[in-house]
Amino acid sequence: MPDQLPEIELEDRGSKGRYLLRGPDGAEAEMTFTKIGEHQIIIDHTEVPDAFRGQGAGLRLVTRAVEDARAAGKKIIPLCPFANAQFRRHQEWADVLKR
Repeated sequence: MPDQLPEIELEDRGSKGRYLLRGPDGAEAEMTFTKIGEHQIIIDHTEVPDAFRGQGAGLRLVTRAVEDARAAGKKIIPLCPFANAQFRRHQEWADVLKR
C-alpha cells in the first residue's frame, strides 16, 4: 500500500492565501490565491516540486480550492495556467467557475 499522502493545509493571510502540501523531505507543493471581495478568489500560481511529481498533488490542491469555494458560495477565477487547464478538464466544477 502506498504511503498516505499528506493533508492539504490552508494558510489564510487576509487578502491572500495558499493551499499547501508538505513532503517528508521538506518539499512543498503550493497553490496561491488572492481574494477579490467576499465572493471570489483568483488562483494565481501552482507549483509542484519534483518530489511530488506523478502523485496528482497539483490536482489535489485545485480540487480542495473548488470544494472550499463551493462550500463558501465563492467563485474561482483560474488565472494560473495549470488551474485553468484543470477547470477545462473538470466540467463538474463549472458551478464555481467565474464566467
